[in-house]
Amino acid sequence: MTQPSQCNPIVRHRVSNSQKNGTGARLGLGLAALGRPAYITVGRGDDLGESADRSVDAMRARAHTVLDAAWQQGIRYVDAARSYGLAEQFLGSWLAGHPERRAELTLGSKWGYEYIGEWQMNAQTHERKEHSLRMLERQWPESLAALGGPPDVYLIHSLTTDSPALGDDALLERLRQIAAGGVRVGFSTSGPGQATVIDAALALPGSPFSAVQTTWNLREPSAGPALARAKDAGWLVVVKEVLANGRLTLRGGEPDALALAERAAQPLAGLAIGAAFAQPWPDIVLTGAVTAEQLRENLAARLPRVSADDLASLAEPPAEYWAARSARAWS
Repeated sequence: MTQPSQCNPIVRHRVSNSQKNGTGARLGLGLAALGRPAYITVGRGDDLGESADRSVDAMRARAHTVLDAAWQQGIRYVDAARSYGLAEQFLGSWLAGHPERRAELTLGSKWGYEYIGEWQMNAQTHERKEHSLRMLERQWPESLAALGGPPDVYLIHSLTTDSPALGDDALLERLRQIAAGGVRVGFSTSGPGQATVIDAALALPGSPFSAVQTTWNLREPSAGPALARAKDAGWLVVVKEVLANGRLTLRGGEPDALALAERAAQPLAGLAIGAAFAQPWPDIVLTGAVTAEQLRENLAARLPRVSADDLASLAEPPAEYWAARSARAWS
C-alpha cells in the first residue's frame, strides 16, 4: 500500500545537492558513526583521531558540527536510529537550537534495535535486535521525546528473512496507525536476503510500508532490482552503506576498486557514491561522514566515467560480503 504523496516530505523539499550530482537522488546524512563511541567503519580511528575524546559531550559536539556543515551544504535528509547510541538525542538537541530549520528537513529514524554498549569502546555487545510490538511501543515514544516530535520516516531496523515482523498482525496494525498519522512507515534491510525481504513486503496485503532503506554498493548490489520494484510502487528508496563501511575508500586498501577509481579519474569514495546516484531508483543516498571535509568530498561525487560492466566487476557474492561485514571489529 502506497502512502499519498503529501505524506512524503521528500516531494516537498527539493534541495540543491541533488542538482549538483546531476540526478534525481540526493545525499543524506546518516548518524550511525556520530551517535556512539564505536562503530565498524574502516579508518574510523583516523577520522576521529585514535586518542580523540569520545565522551558523550565530545560526540554531541562533533555531531552538531557535522549537522551544521550538512545544513550549510544543502543536505536536508538526516537518518538516525534508536540503536545509534545517542544519535536521536544529538539530533534533537541540534534541532532545538535551530527550530526554524525543521520544516525544511526530512528526518528518518528506526526502531527494533536498542543500544546496549553503555558507551564503552570494547563492549562485548553493542546493540540488541527485537522486532516485536512491545519493542515498538517502547521505542516509538522514546524517538518522539528525543527528536522533539515525530520523524517523517520511521523504519523497522534491519528487517531480515528471519524476522517475524511481516507475519505479526498486531505489529502491522500498529504501524498502520502510525502511518495514518502522517509518518511514512517502512523498514531497513540487511543480509544476503535483502531482495527477498523487499519483495515479501511489496506483496503484503494491506501493507503499512511505503519506504525502504537498503544496503547497496559496488561490492553488494544484489538488491538493485528489488529496489527498482519498490520505486515503481511509489516507495521512498534510501541507499545506505554506499561506501561498504569504509571498504570503498582509500583506507579500504582494496586494489581492484582503487584501480577502477583511478581509471574513472575520481576518488574511490566519489566513484562509489556516483555509482549509486547513477541508479534510476534511489531518492536518497546516505553518507556516514564524520567530518565536514568528508561531506564536501562526498557532495563532489559525480556519475562514473567507466562502464556498467566495469562497475559490476567489483561485486561480491552477497553471502561472502555479509559474512565479512559481520566479522568487522568495532573501533
